[in-house]
Formats: sequence, structure tokens, C-alpha cells
Amino acid sequence: MKIQHLPERLLNDQYMDSLSSFRMYRHTLDQEIGTHWHQFYELGLVVSGTGTHHVNGVPFRVERGHAFLLTPADFHRIVPDAGQTLRLYNLIFTERIISDDLAGRLFERGNSYSCEYGQEKYADAEHEFERIIRESDNWRELSGIVVKGCIERLLVDLCRSCPPSDAKSYKEPDLSIHPSIRKALVYLQHHFREQLLLEDVARFSGLSVNYFSESFSKQTGHTFQTHVRDMRLGFAKSLIEATDLPITEICYAAGFNTLAYFLRAFKARYRMSPRQLRGSMATGAGGGEREEANG
Repeated sequence: MKIQHLPERLLNDQYMDSLSSFRMYRHTLDQEIGTHWHQFYELGLVVSGTGTHHVNGVPFRVERGHAFLLTPADFHRIVPDAGQTLRLYNLIFTERIISDDLAGRLFERGNSYSCEYGQEKYADAEHEFERIIRESDNWRELSGIVVKGCIERLLVDLCRSCPPSDAKSYKEPDLSIHPSIRKALVYLQHHFREQLLLEDVARFSGLSVNYFSESFSKQTGHTFQTHVRDMRLGFAKSLIEATDLPITEICYAAGFNTLAYFLRAFKARYRMSPRQLRGSMATGAGGGEREEANG
């Protein structure tokens, strides 16, 4: 059964003040948390209860020990089983709190981070989360360094525990790519739905606009604009397959400015319109269709 409501995007300033790069929660869920996505990263660990975690349309069974990491490019929903209450640690943070080196190692492979911890790994993760809670409740000298260390250890342990999404096709990052271009690629993975300007990403990468544009094309095989467009199209396709969102909403949620351009680009890439894709999904699932006539 598909989702019947519009996903919400949760923003940094709704959950963190301008000086903070993280916030720690203990969540108790006894009803569905509908489809949404974030401007921030989310790291979670299930303490008790059972349910299903849908990430980018893919369902994962969850129970004690289930750990996951979500980026600003992911959308998800959590559904506790009937009669169950899910309890979990939930840490949200921005990219400012982790080092560039760790961010690159975590995200260059484009992996989905979701796995089950055994007793020892669960205990290690629980210790780090509890330390973050204690430091947050009693903030003092050097607490920021302590929290940063806890978060980075949690991320490293999760990275080590989760194999690449496609182990057969996974390759180590191409070290011949200029470090500034690799930095830009990681940034784009998590910000492609935003209104991106070439000059802003070039500045973020520490390169001049012309050199960045030329280097990006040579080292990735396509232009900056093409790379961003294709990421947006892939995200839109996932939303069409996993939700009942109207096509117009999906268009803008994916980062496109005009519906007409989105429809042309989608059909050129996937050899079918969004409406045709949704129709094929509805036929396969026996579900209804909520797309506008112009989709």
C-alpha cells in the first residue's frame, strides 16, 4: 500500500539552533512516522520493539540492534508493528561536525547504511549515545570535542559493519580524481535537491569556476549540470515508485524549477513518462493512481 500524504522536509533551524551542529534524542514510537526527509543527517539505533523502516522505498525489518544512517538525500518512514512500541536513540547532525576525510570515506561509495548489530557492537554504540546524552545535559569545557569524537566513532563503526550496497560492483574510490572534485561529489550527493550554482560548489571545493567546471567534466565524464540533473531524476524516480505524491510535487521536491523541463528530461532518461512509470507500478501492485493529467 502506498503512502497517501505529502512528505515533509525537516529543516536544520527547526531542530538545532544556529550555533549547534547536532541534537540527541531518545524516541518512543507507537504509531507510524510518515514519509519525510531532512536537511540534516540522522543516525539511529533501535533499543527495543519491532517494525519496518522504509528507506527510499525499500523496506527493512527493524528490532533491537538495528542501526542506520540517513543523509539529506534520503527519504524514509517508520512503521511500528501492531501492538509494538519502537524505542531508539536518534542523533541528528550537520556535516560541520565531522571531518572532511571521514565524510569522504563514508559517502564516496554512495552506500546505504543499514545493518544489525550484535550484542558487542550494540553495547559499544549504546555507550557512545549515552555519553553524548550526558555531555549534552551537562555541557562544559571540551564537551564539543567529546561529542565530535563519539559521533565519528559511531559513524566509523557503522561504516565498518555495513558492506557496500552492491559488493560485486563496488570499487574503491578513484584516487586519481582531484581531491577537490571528490569533495564536490560528496557534497552533491546530499545537496542535489537544493538550488545549486556552479560558482557556489566551485567555491566550496576551493577552485575557480572555470577550472572546477573543466576538471569536473574531464574527471567524471559529464558536466556539472548533467550530474546534478541525473541525481535529481533518480530521486524523482524513487519517489514515484515509493509514494503517491503528485508528479508536480515530486518535480519540485527533486529540485527541478519547471514541470515541463522535468517531464522532458525524465522521458529522455527513462524512455517513459512519470505517468507511464506510475501506471506500470499501479498495475503491478493493483493500486490506484494519483498523478495529474499533465504528468
